[in-house]
Amino acid sequence: MTIKINEKTHLPFEVGDKILVRTVTMYQLGTVAHIGPEFLVLEDGGWVGDTGRLGKALAEGDLSEFERAPSWMLVGRGAIVDAFPWDHDVPKKSK
Repeated sequence: MTIKINEKTHLPFEVGDKILVRTVTMYQLGTVAHIGPEFLVLEDGGWVGDTGRLGKALAEGDLSEFERAPSWMLVGRGAIVDAFPWDHDVPKKSK
């Protein structure tokens, strides 16, 4: 798999990509709506309380606990520990 880095943002994802982001305190899952110098804006997503086995969640798209956000979310770029592409539908309901 070849990683393509956006020359403008220096990140391996773009607006419109679905990503799972682990921050210093929690996971967020959603579609990238905007990439700013200090924040990412995610939409159509929510908070992941428990991924279960992370590798399985990434491979199969099955999360143990998910809380749907009613709107967009900000993720501080300085708080990001790691991020992963999400190649699955984002859950439409909390579970």
